[in-house]
Amino acid sequence: MDTILYYLSWIFIITGSFFAIIGAIGILRFPDFYSRQHAAGITDSLGAGFLLLGLMIQGGLTLVTVKLFMILTLLFITSPVTTHAVAQAAQKSGLKPQLKSKITE
Repeated sequence: MDTILYYLSWIFIITGSFFAIIGAIGILRFPDFYSRQHAAGITDSLGAGFLLLGLMIQGGLTLVTVKLFMILTLLFITSPVTTHAVAQAAQKSGLKPQLKSKITE
């Protein structure tokens, strides 16, 4: 049973790292603010979520797991709210999304 939990935790950690790397590439490659913010949201939600879940499995039933669960809960509550608030503030300040790609022009 320990071997299964060990490999399962590493699957979650590698998956979280994959989403974090993809989100970081998206932040660098996407053309406008709103697209980059979407990539940052993926990094926050999926990347950090899977990483914390993998660490929770490796931690077992200890106080460390409870703390990681509290961080995960806080992250899932605050990340979408802050992403929405920043996007709404950008829209109210007059920042328009880029509708055409610079490559096609």
